Amino acid sequence: MSRSRPLTRFVHALVLLALTVVVSAAASAASLQDIKDRGYIRIAVANEIPYGFMNAQGKAEGFGPSTAKMVLKRMGIDDIQWTVVPFGSLIPALKAGRVDMVAASQAVLPQRCSQVDFSIPNTTYGEGLMVKKGNPKDIHGYQDFVKNDDLKMGIVSGADQLEFAHKLGIPDSQLVMLRANTDAASAVASGRVDAYAGTQLTVARLAKKSDRTIEAEPFNDPVINGEPVRSWGAFTFNSDSDKLRKAFNKNLKAVQQTKEWKQTLKHYGLDEHSIDLVDAKTTEQLCSASSD
Repeated sequence: MSRSRPLTRFVHALVLLALTVVVSAAASAASLQDIKDRGYIRIAVANEIPYGFMNAQGKAEGFGPSTAKMVLKRMGIDDIQWTVVPFGSLIPALKAGRVDMVAASQAVLPQRCSQVDFSIPNTTYGEGLMVKKGNPKDIHGYQDFVKNDDLKMGIVSGADQLEFAHKLGIPDSQLVMLRANTDAASAVASGRVDAYAGTQLTVARLAKKSDRTIEAEPFNDPVINGEPVRSWGAFTFNSDSDKLRKAFNKNLKAVQQTKEWKQTLKHYGLDEHSIDLVDAKTTEQLCSASSD
């Protein structure tokens, strides 16, 4: 009996090791060759217009998906399996190997760069606030929340507006996390929050869909480290997908030289000025930006 126990423990250890290897393999990132061999690529979006969303016909649209289709076609990949994931779960899904890339035009931020890899920038956009119709509390920027600690700001969980708020000194006690931006209008209209913070494009779109909310105008850009806040969005990859990301980058650069790409970005709301600024920052610069 005394000899069988060590043997039993040894067998159990082997079983656990085997299970660990199987789980690790299942969660590992797919390589470019893996994707070509299986014949399709899995891409996640957060269902946010105009960044990456599924339309009424179940087709993926927006800055991310529409550009990704053009890029992947050049790479010989036509079969795309789209998955809708809450914004705050996009990076966890990528790291867990449930998707091969993200096409949600996520902002390239240092804390995200420490977890995943980004393509070259594909969009750039400013910020905005949505408030109740008539703007009864006279809110025109993040600074109003610094001055008045009774104000509550709504932010989508995982969105970079949380970092902006923290850098400007707005405490968590004034911040309300929302599951998705589709909850923003009701949160503002009901008084649950005094304003919803999002990108300019998202705020403008959501405000127009509700007769109880408006954009805060004029809007004073948040200024961090002496510069007005502007985000650069890109495609997101698992850190183990270097060949896939590099091949995608090469073809994305080619696509960005076409009229079709510029027309696509304009179609979803980017102006000429923003399109011209897409390559004003590199991924390396954005990833190494000070987080102080």
